[in-house]
Amino acid sequence: MGKNGYLPLFETKPAGGLVFFRSYAASIFIGICFICFHRVSYFPVTERWVWVGMFVAELWFSFYFFITVIVKWNPVFRSTFKDRLSSRFEEEELPGVDIFVCTADPRLEPPTMVVSTVLSVMAYDYPPHKLSVYLSDDGCSDLTFYALLEASRFAQLWLPFCRKLKVEPTSPEAYFQTTPEPVDDVFMANEWLIIKKSYEDMKNRIESITSLGKVPAYRRKEHNGFDEWDFVLSPHHHPSILQILIDGRDPNAIDIEGKALPTLVYLAREKRPQIHHNFKAGALNALIRVSSKVSNAPFILNVDCDMFSNNSKAIRDALCFFLDEGNGHEIAYVQYPQAFDNLTENEIYGSLRVLMKLELAGFDGNGGPCYVGTGCVHRRESLSGMKYSEELAVELKAMKYDKKIIGSASFNEEDCKALASCTYEENTPWGKEKGVKYESLVEDVLTGMSIQSKGWRSVFFNPQREAFLGMGPTTLLDTLVQHKRWGEGELQILLSKHCPFVYGRPNMPLKLQLSYCIYNLWAPNCFATLYYVFVPSFCLFRGISLFPKISSSWGIPYLYVIFVHRVHSLVEYVWLGGTVRGWLNEQRMWMFKRTTSYLFAAIDHILKLFGFSKSAFAITGKVADDDVHRRYEQEIMEFGTWSPMFTVLATLALFNLLGLIAVVTNNVAIGDARMKIFDVFGFQILLCYVLVFINLPIYQGMFFRKDSVSVWSTEPETRTADLRSDSKFQSVKLQACNTRFVFKEKRSKLVSCICNFPYLFIITYKLLKLLFENLD
Repeated sequence: MGKNGYLPLFETKPAGGLVFFRSYAASIFIGICFICFHRVSYFPVTERWVWVGMFVAELWFSFYFFITVIVKWNPVFRSTFKDRLSSRFEEEELPGVDIFVCTADPRLEPPTMVVSTVLSVMAYDYPPHKLSVYLSDDGCSDLTFYALLEASRFAQLWLPFCRKLKVEPTSPEAYFQTTPEPVDDVFMANEWLIIKKSYEDMKNRIESITSLGKVPAYRRKEHNGFDEWDFVLSPHHHPSILQILIDGRDPNAIDIEGKALPTLVYLAREKRPQIHHNFKAGALNALIRVSSKVSNAPFILNVDCDMFSNNSKAIRDALCFFLDEGNGHEIAYVQYPQAFDNLTENEIYGSLRVLMKLELAGFDGNGGPCYVGTGCVHRRESLSGMKYSEELAVELKAMKYDKKIIGSASFNEEDCKALASCTYEENTPWGKEKGVKYESLVEDVLTGMSIQSKGWRSVFFNPQREAFLGMGPTTLLDTLVQHKRWGEGELQILLSKHCPFVYGRPNMPLKLQLSYCIYNLWAPNCFATLYYVFVPSFCLFRGISLFPKISSSWGIPYLYVIFVHRVHSLVEYVWLGGTVRGWLNEQRMWMFKRTTSYLFAAIDHILKLFGFSKSAFAITGKVADDDVHRRYEQEIMEFGTWSPMFTVLATLALFNLLGLIAVVTNNVAIGDARMKIFDVFGFQILLCYVLVFINLPIYQGMFFRKDSVSVWSTEPETRTADLRSDSKFQSVKLQACNTRFVFKEKRSKLVSCICNFPYLFIITYKLLKLLFENLD
């Protein structure tokens, strides 16, 4: 029996196997101590700066390992009792829930995908008159509005069908792709075919009009809302558009079985070119204000337009936390993990599996998970900037949720447009103290930290059936760009007044403040990683040993830390449901992200600190052409369009390949002395082998892919005007300038990732060689 004589609506259990994890962490710590002692004790007379660099990089990795141990030291997992919730609350006593769906570009986020997500959340196993669904269209597209209008009609068929067959998932697109036609019941089979045909007809209408690029005049006559687009100058210059397509308070808003339909609202907030709109954070704040007038539900669920509902009971699960008589009043938000529907078997671009399933559980054990921007149910008071206090806790415990919003839809449409205007927030606390925060590219993480700093708690819940399934990136470039934005936003938080060690005191525990550093330090990780990826291979060219001999007893700590740390990572990944090849792909992607995404994130943020650039928000595409999709299904890495990130990847990949070739040829030439060389340079050779293995897709894309054609050209180019007087530098630069690659696309979007390789590689090698000669 819980507090106040009630059985609890949820329970919390610590993760199993913590003794093994803590023993592993302690043993790694001891190994790190031995490595540090070796670095200090065997300080070389020559090449000392290289040795110092290795030591600093290893100290950084050790510090980051310490942070990850803190996060994973005491993860907790929760389970809910929905039967107790149902027995304790009648349907009319359950609170209302507002659901926010955000989209920004009909080209990158197709309207058919958006409406499938909207329909999935409209069909929750929850009293429909208690649900209000809001679509924020930051692209202000009449195509998206038309698709939502079609969805509002199809909902009259889809919602009764979901109730009757207990459909899972409730996204029609996902359901009809994964669920076969019922064969046992002829009547149900006929109804199944009718609903599927209706959905396909709706989808075809939306896709045909989307392909036209505009809504035809005869379709515009179907709803007065299209008249609003007469005043739209562009997606970035238009007034507020607010349309209530289904008014849940209207007794005529019913489905084919006579049951009420959820409220459905379309919103395109006002935008003007001279006023910054704050990306997704601004859209969410407009939704918070508008929904407070239309439905004013005490709880808010926000999902991205590609994250459809996969569990129709997800809202009831979340309410088990909020409505628990013992601790529910302390909880500000319930965070579900992100999961993806389109992953290949071995997750070629990674899946954030460990982050979403284990690290967030570790956050929960340390004080509460961070807010990850989607799949999160918020308490409206906390999201609106209210601080937690004992007086508020008493009010929340006594709150009754069977309230109804009165007023007509037409009144609300006109009244709420001002709340979505681009000037409403001027000289207000919105974006600073209220709503979603504006001062970071990762507005979600900053918002969650702000809520926790005000005394609220949060919980992480990972049900057996995933609550939401989304679309993961299908090209390497999409993945790198996405992490570049995340890495820059996290670094932005760390170096600002919102640093968790300042912003989080005194309401956030120290272990939670440290936990945030696991992401805040993503970008700085690039420097130590780049050093470890480049310098040991470079030193192989010059015969400089940076590690103890393989035969030396000092090699044991290095071998132990490397081997045990990677084995633990593999076991952890497989325990969470991954495959061995999936783990290898995950390691590859973390290496790619650390050497490109986080490097560019760090550079960009430094430039912004000095006022040389401004923040930008990149939307990840959710569509791919047939060739890209086919290669993704075959788990062949797709590079996408050209990016300077690929130049960095290619340079590092080829540098390590040349280092390995140099070692192999040297061993062949020496013959009997090869074992001595391996003894001296064993760790560097092993590192070089690993890096070459990690970069296999890069070599494949450059040399062996049949979907692109490379043409070698040695046409001389005149670029001598800026050559320096140094003769060595002149020869190096002339050699680089007179050689270039030209790549031509054929069928795919793969372009040369090494178009600048000779220039960068030769310059880098020669300059580093000169640098080391001067240091010696």
